[in-house]
Amino acid sequence: MFFRKKDKLKKKYDEKLLNMIEANKKTWNTQKAILEKSLDPSEDVICKMKIEEAKYLFLLKEVRVRHNRN
Repeated sequence: MFFRKKDKLKKKYDEKLLNMIEANKKTWNTQKAILEKSLDPSEDVICKMKIEEAKYLFLLKEVRVRHNRN
């Protein structure tokens, strides 16, 4: 009875986390494609790509941690 709300919240935030991963993967792939097509990429584009990659990898690690807690 008391755990139902906890389960609903967990499912809600797990779904939100998966949506964030999908969105970050798309932006990371976009940044990577821009970088590959550039002849002389600027430091700004390189930094943005690395930031998006770090966000994506962090979210993947968070999913693994949450999965191991179950």
